[in-house]
Amino acid sequence: MYNLPEQLRDLVPYEPVSGEYTVRLDANESFLSLPQELRREVGQAVSQIDFNRYPDPYATELCRKFAGFYGVQAQNVVAGNGSDELIGVIVSGFAAPGESITVVSPDFSMYGFYAQLYHVKVHNFIKENGLSFSAADLIRAVRENGSKILFFSNPCNPTSTVAGREEILSIIDALPDCLVVVDEAYMEFSDQSVLDQAERRDHVILLKTFSKAFGMAAIRLGFAVACPAIARALKAAKSPYNVNTMTQVVGCVLLDHPEYIRDCIRRIIAARDDLYAKLSALAAQKPQLGEVTATCANFVYLRTSRAAALAEGLAKAGIAVRDFADSLRISAGSRQENEAVLDTLSALL
Repeated sequence: MYNLPEQLRDLVPYEPVSGEYTVRLDANESFLSLPQELRREVGQAVSQIDFNRYPDPYATELCRKFAGFYGVQAQNVVAGNGSDELIGVIVSGFAAPGESITVVSPDFSMYGFYAQLYHVKVHNFIKENGLSFSAADLIRAVRENGSKILFFSNPCNPTSTVAGREEILSIIDALPDCLVVVDEAYMEFSDQSVLDQAERRDHVILLKTFSKAFGMAAIRLGFAVACPAIARALKAAKSPYNVNTMTQVVGCVLLDHPEYIRDCIRRIIAARDDLYAKLSALAAQKPQLGEVTATCANFVYLRTSRAAALAEGLAKAGIAVRDFADSLRISAGSRQENEAVLDTLSALL
């Protein structure tokens, strides 16, 4: 009888919220979809694809436009089939079986997921009060456990908190023998980016995504920015045609409209601030709601002992949020969606 390999036998699939909901605020997606004029432009561009040909293996034009938008060198940009693919490539390529990585907790679960898949050990560095970490303590932990890679998101998913730019740079500079991967999937909603330093350090990879601020979760597109040597290594380690032509074309169309992107970011931040302010006001009126964390992302993190009951009540009202057992993560939505959340929570309490 065939037995599954150990790394697959105990592997638990990633399980997003499933089902039909009127309001989807569980996956940190943008509530903004492409306007009709951009949809027409996308349609025109897609109609010109030679579907019988493989994609550009290095997404050259897409990386060039990404580099222009962010002010980095195109040769130091690597495109991926979502940031998830790049995380998998980093774990499998930069850490050997039996070696270890460090992740902070709580944080994005996929760092540890890929480590488990590739027989890489995971050291969990627990955050203070579940929200923040001391740079000095994290540096000490990585040095002591000998990790080959340090992963963390900034701003953090799911807590919505951000570590300061100088604090992140102090971690990077203190760990020259460790690959430091900074996932800035939500940095468009904050101002502490270290993107400009990623190309200048020889042991840093910075990750970006089109799924949040850009509102393009459907096309599965992520990027890594690193020094030339690491960028070349990532291009060699990834699959040959990892980003399909349709994704490349759509990404290029969007990057041709930088002011649209910036307007989306402004609107998402406004929606987030509105949701945070009103949830905070509701928590002041009804302390049983829990503690609302000041947010630097496109969602609000609510620590509450009633997470399961509130998530169930919201689901019954057709509203999906992410339940973490002791907390809820609620993506910023449109004005109507935010009001639906607030009205339902108020009624539940």
